Amino acid sequence: MARSPAPTAKDPASYEQALAELDLLVQRMESGQLPLDQLLDGYRRGAELLALCRGRLQAVDDQVKLLEDGQLKSWTST
Repeated sequence: MARSPAPTAKDPASYEQALAELDLLVQRMESGQLPLDQLLDGYRRGAELLALCRGRLQAVDDQVKLLEDGQLKSWTST
């Protein structure tokens, strides 16, 4: 089972916090008001956040597969 890298001090505590930070970062970048250096830093941070979110989603997906005995089942909402 693949594990995401250990969080660093600047990593958000949860998937939701990472997603919120990523959303805010995209809004700031799309505003067209950031200098080039800040755009580059924002792109780098965005890539880190995206990797963090993907890693957490993959970990959850792996756990669900394990709980379902490796067989994917249809998702039904209740």
